[in-house]
Amino acid sequence: MSEITFRPARAADIHAVSALLEPLVERRILLGKDLAVLFGAVQEFVVAEIDGEVIGCGALHVMWEDLGEVRTLVVREDWLHHGVGRGIVERLEQNALALGLTRLFCLTFEVPFFTRRGFAPIGEHVVDPDVYTQLLRSGDEGVAEFLDLAHVKPNTLGNTRMLKQLI
Repeated sequence: MSEITFRPARAADIHAVSALLEPLVERRILLGKDLAVLFGAVQEFVVAEIDGEVIGCGALHVMWEDLGEVRTLVVREDWLHHGVGRGIVERLEQNALALGLTRLFCLTFEVPFFTRRGFAPIGEHVVDPDVYTQLLRSGDEGVAEFLDLAHVKPNTLGNTRMLKQLI
């Protein structure tokens, strides 16, 4: 069998990324993302592929000078429990460190998976009040979810907010 490769996503991968997301969107596990949004964020994505086929993806979104978010982590169902998710998160952590980030946030139903990767559930106040005020100005829904703002609570019900200290 071929080896799984983890690499930065290319624009040509976005249709495959969208196809990976679709079953989870249909089951209301993830919010849908328009292709335009995915293409606009291609540089945030890492993909896992085998024999030229994308079998997983994840994105790193920078939220603040020391803080990033692991987003849109998806592994094709037939590749679950084969190290694909772990490999994607490890690659995203390397990218985060290269960008000078020291903390990673995620909003997830997959608490045991992220706990094994060193993430821990968090409360509401993980940034100081000045940073909170600055982040409130962001139009990004992921930032709103991080801040646990009321207007995104219907999107986050059942999810756990988790954080990992990288260094």
